[in-house]
Amino acid sequence: MIVATSVEMRIGARVLLEPTSFRVAAGDRVGLVGRNGAGKTTLTKTLAGETQPTGGTITASGEIGYLPQDPSSGDLDQLALDRVLSARGLDAILRAMRETEAAMASTDPVVQERALERYPKLEARFVAGGGYAAESEAHRITANLALDDRVLSQTLGTLSGGQRRRVELARILFSGAETLLLDEPTNHLDADSIAWLRDYLKGYSGGFVVISHDVELLRATVNKVFHLDANRSALDQYALGWDAYLQQRETDEKRRRRERANAEKKAGVLLAQAAKMGAKATKATAAQNMARRAERLLSGLDEVRVSDKVARLRFPDPAPCGRTPITAADLSKSYGSQEVFTGVDLAIDRGSRVVVLGLNGAGKTTLLRILGGVEQPDTGEVRPGHGLKLGYYAQEHETLDLDRTVVENLRSSAPDLTDTQVRSVLGSFLFSGDDADKPARVLSGGEKTRLALAALVVSAANVLLLDEPTNNLDPASREEILAALRGYKGAVVLVSHDEGAVAALDPERVLLLPDGDEDLFGPDYLDLITLA
Repeated sequence: MIVATSVEMRIGARVLLEPTSFRVAAGDRVGLVGRNGAGKTTLTKTLAGETQPTGGTITASGEIGYLPQDPSSGDLDQLALDRVLSARGLDAILRAMRETEAAMASTDPVVQERALERYPKLEARFVAGGGYAAESEAHRITANLALDDRVLSQTLGTLSGGQRRRVELARILFSGAETLLLDEPTNHLDADSIAWLRDYLKGYSGGFVVISHDVELLRATVNKVFHLDANRSALDQYALGWDAYLQQRETDEKRRRRERANAEKKAGVLLAQAAKMGAKATKATAAQNMARRAERLLSGLDEVRVSDKVARLRFPDPAPCGRTPITAADLSKSYGSQEVFTGVDLAIDRGSRVVVLGLNGAGKTTLLRILGGVEQPDTGEVRPGHGLKLGYYAQEHETLDLDRTVVENLRSSAPDLTDTQVRSVLGSFLFSGDDADKPARVLSGGEKTRLALAALVVSAANVLLLDEPTNNLDPASREEILAALRGYKGAVVLVSHDEGAVAALDPERVLLLPDGDEDLFGPDYLDLITLA
């Protein structure tokens, strides 16, 4: 259980949340919603104990499982399966058992005898921690999140960002935590895994708070909704399921608008009368009383929700370039003994549109990193054509310098822009005032997405490499990206699980990984987007 009492959140002078109290108990399945930048990620971090509230207290009983948007914890040399098992402390015992099994086969009788004595003790500890049944449970969870034995036998450092995130989700679900805090848990999941996660959360006996832009997940799982209103710095709490919440919220907004309109009308009449009476000295006191009454009428009202602001995104006209601005030949990539893909050839012509498809772990992100010059292939080469100007959007936001401010990040992408021009661009992406001067590391996932997209807008790129550009975005911001994709005149290579993003791109070709086969894009491939 988590109990928040008079919790307040601020970033600099900006108030994210006025003092608010709430609780998350067993059986409370809470959907935390609000526009990008409202403070949802900050609130979940605070509930998880990773940051402290500006005011108030948060107390937690029982274990909490927290899935951040960009998990970076864990030893990169640790096996993926061991990372999952570490949630119950079983990884260390299993590792010791493996080492002891090897020692039992030693030709040294002393080493062998010690191992034979040690193994039963280790196995007893393993059984006490849930043992083989727990290991079987871990395998069931990982299998349902599309993590096969090949992935589980790899070290974390060899996995893609999406695979690592699924490992962390599996670890948290395996932990047996009484309360879950899940920030966009469906990112990087295929359709089958999302369906399994919905069923898992529907039957979860503890409490959880989930941030998600997956409406179907919210509709299927939550019985409470917390709406973080950025305009009012308020947390509106609804003890309702998703559809009932939408209806109630609309009813509340209509009531607020009606009450404000009536009060403003009455206050206007009082103020007009007070102005007339104030001209006469004998009626000055009565005029002041009327004015104060008008102020009380307005001060007692609930704030009317202001329409959420949306970043205005339009990709620039691409810089002039040759017929084929980028070519890749015979690319291959492996991590240790694990081959990701081999023999991939790709030619991107001016203005062409290509979508890259493949199962999770097939190397889609790795290919974009190689094309973007972030990573080197084991074999083959990427050849820039005449006038190539690349714009790379990385799903894990690696292109951002988290130690620099928002302004500094954008200025490095467009050194020719004046400070006024940089801040004007940032303003259109909803970074104004103090928000433009805060370090990138404190941004939410949606805010990092907006900053990375702002860098693309000022780049004048003629080839865009886009890796899951709609992740972490609210519906309105997502629509802005889709509209920008439709209107962009340059070449695009897109990786996405979002059918709407692929449809907006209207690709001509599809590249299938790991085999590197190319084909003309057709409706049949659209059906594969969420599965790949």
